[in-house]
Amino acid sequence: MMASLIGVAASSPFPTQTSHPFPSRSNSIPSSLVQLKRDSGSGRRLLFLRLNCSSRQVEDAETESESKAVLPNTTFGDSSISAYNWCAALGGVGFLETSYLTYLKLTNSEAFCPVGDGGSCGDILNSSYSTVFGVPLPLIGMLAYGVVAVLGIQLGQKSMPLGIGEANGRLVLLGTSTSMAAASAYFLYILSTKFTGEFCPYCLASVLLSFGLFISSIKGLGSQEVQKDVGIQLLIVLLVVSTLNNSFSGSQPTDTSSAMAELEYFTTEIKSESTPFAISLAKHLRSVGAKMYGAFWCSHCQHQKQMFGRAAAKLLDYVECYPDGFKRGTYMANACQEAKLEAFPTWVINGEVLSGEKKLSELAELSGFEMKELTEAK
Repeated sequence: MMASLIGVAASSPFPTQTSHPFPSRSNSIPSSLVQLKRDSGSGRRLLFLRLNCSSRQVEDAETESESKAVLPNTTFGDSSISAYNWCAALGGVGFLETSYLTYLKLTNSEAFCPVGDGGSCGDILNSSYSTVFGVPLPLIGMLAYGVVAVLGIQLGQKSMPLGIGEANGRLVLLGTSTSMAAASAYFLYILSTKFTGEFCPYCLASVLLSFGLFISSIKGLGSQEVQKDVGIQLLIVLLVVSTLNNSFSGSQPTDTSSAMAELEYFTTEIKSESTPFAISLAKHLRSVGAKMYGAFWCSHCQHQKQMFGRAAAKLLDYVECYPDGFKRGTYMANACQEAKLEAFPTWVINGEVLSGEKKLSELAELSGFEMKELTEAK
């Protein structure tokens, strides 16, 4: 902004009546901006006073207003990057943990438990709650943690794979972490009600990782955006809980029996022939005190017996949990209740509880059966 003031003076450049033409601003006007010019026609001098608005002050004001406008976005961007880095880190740790548990599940290996005697870790990992519709739960967790880790890395670097866009990537991350947190809350309830007195550090670590990922994804997306997607989050929670509940209800003896009004006890004929290996293994299992718990209406129990064959199945120490048939309100046999069964069939070998069908080779390895015993039997 430029302003020009023209003052007319007498023969002398400054009047003697006043000490200064602009007393209030005399100290702020640079001498270089005051120019005297003689008027040739009238012998008067013209005083040109050129006042410049300070450009530095204007620039400082504009910079300050721009910084105020940009500050929220900058802060949000920094927090987003930090939150997504947390997602990548937590997802990576969870991926390693679930990969180890997946290996144990697929190879039927014994879990290393840093706390306790290790029995609780194996019991929970081999229970009916460790699979969802036949798919190992650690495998599902491994895939979920892997997706979260990749999304966290990509969002932190502002580069999304497959061209899905940053906004869609954030929503996918929020949906995945929401489903993981819902599943963890459900399993935390299962641990507290179905496995009382047992401790599983892997399970608790997975719960903490899932909740940490959920909180980090919320911070990355922002509270306002999360509020817009509350309906979707609630729907995801309902779907996860419903899926898990339906999967587990179909594998539990109490829930399965509740679907039957009344069922008389019956026996199923075993038609398969027993091999020498199956007969020797059945004798060995009985000698070491191994027991098989089952129910007459359980198809998996019948299939397990068919693996041994007619002759070998008779040698097994088999415990029928519903010897008097089933009626609504009927409880399992005392021996089955004391064993705290979670699914049918269940093997107890050398104090180790194993749920589900097992291959004969697995039973031989778990019970310490050696091939020389088969040679001696021949």
